[in-house]
Amino acid sequence: MLTIRPEEPDDAEAVAQVHVHGWQTGYAGIMPDEVLRRLNVAAWAQRRRDIGTADPEHPFTTLLAEADGGRIIGFTSFGPYRVDQDRADLDPTWGEVLALFVEPAHWGDGTARALLAAARDGLAARGWTAYRMWVLAENSRARRFCARAGLSPDGERSTYPVPLSGGRPPVGLVELRYAGRLDG
Repeated sequence: MLTIRPEEPDDAEAVAQVHVHGWQTGYAGIMPDEVLRRLNVAAWAQRRRDIGTADPEHPFTTLLAEADGGRIIGFTSFGPYRVDQDRADLDPTWGEVLALFVEPAHWGDGTARALLAAARDGLAARGWTAYRMWVLAENSRARRFCARAGLSPDGERSTYPVPLSGGRPPVGLVELRYAGRLDG
């Protein structure tokens, strides 16, 4: 049975593990291999602790999907829309799902749908009637998921800079912004 619950401080390592696995599998062939190889679960977990993602006062809420036995198999983070994807510049007019990752072994089993439904409920409970979500243009799996969930590209594009080692300039990956309604 799947359980959805809020993130707690002790969850940082497990959430980071899902995040890293999601990137390494979902972005294979999209993001440079060197970037995916150097992802570090411990560093990502510490970053979560440092920015306080489990703090109830944090502007973004993170919900976790737990499988039987309490193993975390996915997460979503949502809150006010980030202008230019900047966590310090928030537009309260729109809600945003800024992360949705599921362990690859659970892709297609309904976990992502359950997490998105919980995020949508959370956004609606805060009073938003519409929300946005950024997706890498080359991530066809995520784009199909968004379309099935009733989200559509709204014409906005952004470039996500992926830092490379050795002082080389970052690789710019195109992102598309999707939008959806919460009141329909």
